[in-house]
Amino acid sequence: MNKISIIIPIFNEVNSISKLLLHLENKVFQKEAIEIIVVDGGSTDGSQYRLHTNFNIRLIEVGKGRSKQMNAGAKAATGNILYFLHCDSFPPQHFDQIITTTVQKGNLAGCFRLKFDYDHPLLMVSQWFTRFNHISCRGGDQSLFITKNLFEEIKGFDEHFIIYEDNEIISRLYTKKQFVVIPDCVVTSARRYRENGVWRLQFHFGIIHLKRRLGHSAESMLQYYKKHII
Repeated sequence: MNKISIIIPIFNEVNSISKLLLHLENKVFQKEAIEIIVVDGGSTDGSQYRLHTNFNIRLIEVGKGRSKQMNAGAKAATGNILYFLHCDSFPPQHFDQIITTTVQKGNLAGCFRLKFDYDHPLLMVSQWFTRFNHISCRGGDQSLFITKNLFEEIKGFDEHFIIYEDNEIISRLYTKKQFVVIPDCVVTSARRYRENGVWRLQFHFGIIHLKRRLGHSAESMLQYYKKHII
């Protein structure tokens, strides 16, 4: 039987983690085929103590850095399917059954479409494009499922990337022609857009994508991110 290991990296998410765990509990199809691994990157707000749910949850504490956290979660996982989920992204009803069915059809990696929790014209256009199976339409907030065998084959997340780590690993999956977009939607928080301004943040994300295409280093993209994005 397929088993899904849900890996959730957190860092100071005291206001989000309980909400996500309750959501997963309400949306899961087969709780017995799920394990949840929360990987804390050194939270100082008590996030790691808010893991109250009926799920069997394992807490792992490693150094800060989402790539490092997700690799640690994958190493500890006992499931044959890994599901990487951001703390403010909420998967659809029976997401586990949807992922398992997709894998059984021979799709070894993929994501859901995206929907924001904020009705802004630019975000509505952006989320509409996530239906297309192209690397330029991808992002970590869509979540990522991948078989553990394939994850180990491609050597997991590149820990040089402090930001852009999701797009980097997905680009390698596209190179291997192992990626599918599920038509159901993950609903994600637009809190960062509200904090930075929708148009402003989208512009800076565009620059980071351009830097990657032009061959800039992970460090160069990180410095730009720290300078321009809250």
